[in-house]
Amino acid sequence: MKFLLTFVFVCAAAVLAQTPADESAAVVQAERDGCAAYLQGDAQKIASFLTDDYTLTNSKGEITTAVDDLEDAKTGRVHYDVFENYDMKVRVYGGHTAVVMGKTKIKGNAQGKPIDIIVQFTDTFVKQNDRWRLAAGHVSRLKE
Repeated sequence: MKFLLTFVFVCAAAVLAQTPADESAAVVQAERDGCAAYLQGDAQKIASFLTDDYTLTNSKGEITTAVDDLEDAKTGRVHYDVFENYDMKVRVYGGHTAVVMGKTKIKGNAQGKPIDIIVQFTDTFVKQNDRWRLAAGHVSRLKE
């Protein structure tokens, strides 16, 4: 019985030891890892970064999905020379949902056309199997 109580106490302490700052840092790291995956065109890493039902409302108002992003990476239809998030602010809710707002510098080409833009983004993350994954995003192009 003492073992069981000790085990329960240790598990509860480990969960409670994660502070909101720790969770915020983990979400920012997930954003950075996601940017690196897109920059490298790594479909496998992109797939693990996104939820299966991920959607993005892009700067043209179109909705794209995880399937679209994976296809872009696999075919090379979209190539990034720069894909960098900055000025990020994170809000974590209940330890399993987070909203990140910031800016993204994107440079490369899409379907043979050059891209060189800065967008304001809002990303919604969910924690699945102890990992932060991107569930939804929205971007608006900023005037340069």
